[in-house]
Amino acid sequence: MLTVSADEASVERRLRAGGLRCPCGGVLAPWGWARSRSLRDLGSALRVRPRRGRCRGCAVTHVLLLVDALLRRADTAAVIGSALVAKADGRGHRAIAAKLGRPPSTVRGWLRGFGSRAESVRAAFTALAVTLVVEAVLPDPAGGVFADAVAAIGAAASAASRRFAMSIVSGWRLASAVSTGRLLAPGWPDGESNTSWPWAAVL
Repeated sequence: MLTVSADEASVERRLRAGGLRCPCGGVLAPWGWARSRSLRDLGSALRVRPRRGRCRGCAVTHVLLLVDALLRRADTAAVIGSALVAKADGRGHRAIAAKLGRPPSTVRGWLRGFGSRAESVRAAFTALAVTLVVEAVLPDPAGGVFADAVAAIGAAASAASRRFAMSIVSGWRLASAVSTGRLLAPGWPDGESNTSWPWAAVL
């Protein structure tokens, strides 16, 4: 699975033009579609059908996951990110669920998933921020490892904005792109990097 821009038309153009790469370095070619699915966004729903690409070199196929999505989650990265920010600000899962209109058990699962690897996430995004720009602005301790990890994602997004001369880079699109949609999945970060993440996050 690879993370790609939320602009499906742009993804299709790049795929057909040989502009998308496999982790092995090979060029991806069109290879059908994954199953259609619905994503719940803030106040709306998105119907998506991810493209598949097949590497012309190693012959491995990849689902091209839109950067607005996280692996095996029915809500967009923006919705889940808003819950993580609320938790970092001290709100409980029931209050967050009520505000978002989601079941408390769903929100609790997001928070537990992120919290179980918060220190690793904090370290990964802090390291990313300092590799993107000279003298990256790093956050002060935010009152706990969970809040520190959320702040580190924000710092990396700010650094990406400076690095790519963009007015705003969404921290949650960035988090989805860097983690290849696995921000809440067990085993991330595991030392693997998504070399295509800048274009997925900022285009």
